[in-house]
Amino acid sequence: MSLVLPGQHVAAQHVNLKLGPGLLQTSGDASTSAPPIIATRAGTLKHNANGSKWWVENNSLRYVPAAQESVIGVIIQKAGEGFRVDIGSAQAASLDGLAFEGATKRNKPNLKIGSLVYARVSLAHKDMEPELECFDAQTRKSEGFGELKGGFMVRCSLAMCRQLLDSKHFLLPMLGARFPLETAIGVNGRVWVNAKDVREVIGIARCIEAVDPNGGGMDEAGIANLLRNLGL
Repeated sequence: MSLVLPGQHVAAQHVNLKLGPGLLQTSGDASTSAPPIIATRAGTLKHNANGSKWWVENNSLRYVPAAQESVIGVIIQKAGEGFRVDIGSAQAASLDGLAFEGATKRNKPNLKIGSLVYARVSLAHKDMEPELECFDAQTRKSEGFGELKGGFMVRCSLAMCRQLLDSKHFLLPMLGARFPLETAIGVNGRVWVNAKDVREVIGIARCIEAVDPNGGGMDEAGIANLLRNLGL
């Protein structure tokens, strides 16, 4: 990991290289064997274990859509055959009514204004409105995407969402050991939680807000004490 600034060249190489948010492959010139890759935003340069995926991670206040990222959106308008969705970015995203598992022109989901959806960004470009889909593009199966019914949406920092997506983070396993729960984590600063009891849902939400580095930044011992105080 290293810090990068906008315009800085990044030495990312792999036979199946995939660039994530914050990186751009430029056109280059004939004298270079591979087009140079530059950072488009300041942050920490990261990559996966085998070096095939690279991205720049930072804790910006507003979500910037990137292709293949999972987000939680709120339906704000019905638009023709689809919907307009608030995902917390500068522009609302569009969601086609057919971008669901098993959807046809005669059998489309009837989402209402205010409904929550868990979706994947299928198109993200600075000059275009982002587009969403609620299925896996290869299998055409929902793979967990679609309308989120019941539960509660917690708003938190983008950094907190990335921490919760890390299997090594303590919070969700700690809560799951105490009571059954469901979660959907969007990298756009939103987490959907559900449990059998309303008190448990409120407890999960309070724990996420307490651990958030932009909030309390509470550690495992602090959360254990908070749960005792909540009677969970």
